[in-house]
Amino acid sequence: MPERSSKSKLDINLLAKSIVDDSTAEKLFDKAIEEGKNPAAVLLGRLGGLKGGKARAVKLSVERRSEIAKKAATIRWSTK
Repeated sequence: MPERSSKSKLDINLLAKSIVDDSTAEKLFDKAIEEGKNPAAVLLGRLGGLKGGKARAVKLSVERRSEIAKKAATIRWSTK
């Protein structure tokens, strides 16, 4: 008996994610070429940028993170 389509091994969510990832990378690549930048360097910089904030947060102490957050809130909510 043939397999039912609902039992297929294709994961729609993984397919959707791969499509979004491909289109995002292509946009970054095209934008880098238009701006005269090295596309490989742009992609590497993006990879580092995605990791940077989380890595920094792990290294900071609770007190230091609190100071940074208070300073940011003060600046954000101050009147200009």
